[in-house]
Amino acid sequence: MLSYRASIPLSNRTLTRLAELIRTQRAERRCRWRKLDPAQQALLVLAHLRNGDTYARLAAGFAIGTTTAWRYVREVVDLLAALAHDVHTAVTRASRLAYTILNGTLIPIDRLADERPYYSGKHKQHGMNVQLLADPAGRLVWASPALPGAVHDVTAARTVGLINALTRLGVKTFADKGYQGAGGTIRTPFKRHRHRPWLSRAQREVNRAHARIRAIGERAVATLKSWKVLTKLRCCPHRATVLVQAILILQLVEEGRDSG
Repeated sequence: MLSYRASIPLSNRTLTRLAELIRTQRAERRCRWRKLDPAQQALLVLAHLRNGDTYARLAAGFAIGTTTAWRYVREVVDLLAALAHDVHTAVTRASRLAYTILNGTLIPIDRLADERPYYSGKHKQHGMNVQLLADPAGRLVWASPALPGAVHDVTAARTVGLINALTRLGVKTFADKGYQGAGGTIRTPFKRHRHRPWLSRAQREVNRAHARIRAIGERAVATLKSWKVLTKLRCCPHRATVLVQAILILQLVEEGRDSG
């Protein structure tokens, strides 16, 4: 079998922090000897999440079994996901910001064509709907639990309690036309309809300013999708939530914004 070296576009800080978490968990559980030490296990997990390396490739690269590679990844993903904030804690922290940007994205999944709950008519593919909250600089603040792709963005935001939490704390939030009717503190652009077939000049100016702000929020989507494991999930759709939450924690660590 041929082998080669590969790089992971992350800092040593992320590797060190993840290794510390793994080491602490092993100590608490009084784990027996493992073939990979905490730093090696952390490196394996980062290669899977960031580079999208398959379990077979990881097994070959780290000289372990495929099942062991799968178990090591699942163990750390669950560990990281447990550190993610719930919606109320995340919005409380976001309330310190001047405003936030709300956006939805689809995480493609490997599903059969007849599994309609996961099919997004907007994106024309199967996937999981994830709601993202970004700060004014376009950095990820929070990612919601994943819902089936057929769920509309505004419905998804309501279901996870995001709109109620933002409104309760008075957090001004900019969102696209998919969130029309959300109410509360959610600001959406003016939209034409049969009772308003044309927009006034002032309304068009507001929409342009609104679009400039929302465009910054697209950086959060790009940041999340830079973790290649999310290019297309080939696991159970119910694992999408813990994967996204684990990646959010790692991204916060990478940017030096984690609370740990």
